[in-house]
Amino acid sequence: MGLPQPGLWLKRLWVLLEVAVHVVVGKVLLILFPDRVKRNILAMGEKTGMTRNPHFSHDNWIPTFFSTQYFWFVLKVRWQRLEDTTELGGLAPNCPVVRLSGQRCNIWEFMQGNRPLVLNFGSCTCPSFMFKFDQFKRLIEDFSSIADFLVIYIEEAHASDGWAFKNNMDIRNHQNLQDRLQAAHLLLARSPQCPVVVDTMQNQSSQLYAALPERLYIIQEGRILYKGKSGPWNYNPEEVRAVLEKLHS
Repeated sequence: MGLPQPGLWLKRLWVLLEVAVHVVVGKVLLILFPDRVKRNILAMGEKTGMTRNPHFSHDNWIPTFFSTQYFWFVLKVRWQRLEDTTELGGLAPNCPVVRLSGQRCNIWEFMQGNRPLVLNFGSCTCPSFMFKFDQFKRLIEDFSSIADFLVIYIEEAHASDGWAFKNNMDIRNHQNLQDRLQAAHLLLARSPQCPVVVDTMQNQSSQLYAALPERLYIIQEGRILYKGKSGPWNYNPEEVRAVLEKLHS
């Protein structure tokens, strides 16, 4: 990949300033109006399921907002979204991925004829991805006759050496492919009922699909049929259900 174009550098600089101001203002407001800020964060957490997640109390994650680790993670996600080129009806990137056996392949290899393929991007340290994983499994149970499904394990959302939440899974940022494969194997305990692959260490699928921290897509015959909104706030398996129901009818 070449160097970013000057226009992209300017956009990145603008996003850097936006995120920096957001964090500074958030810290100040958290000091001056702690109760009000916490209520706002809880309202956002309701959308992701964090407030209903039995594995986390409010004290496990709210105090991490506006930290240095929060700043770097949000900046990474915002920069990634600047390079999002996927669009409805457009060609779905045929990114290289790695099976849990270590075999390299491409996303399109999991398409079967004209059957839609549901792509679910996420990681074990992403609470909303894990909390809604049973919803995803129900999609597989209900629509496996008309669609195929693939989990793509990407870089950790809340690694223990990054923007970490208390009481979360203890997984560090992946330093090599073996680390990523080992983390993805932990997901098998949830019986995903579909193939699980991992992103390359260059994070090619995560970048081209702007998938960090989690995201859903449906592709069909190499084209993007459905593009879910960015997680965690807008990660919604029920939108996938609505699309598949329409196809089924």
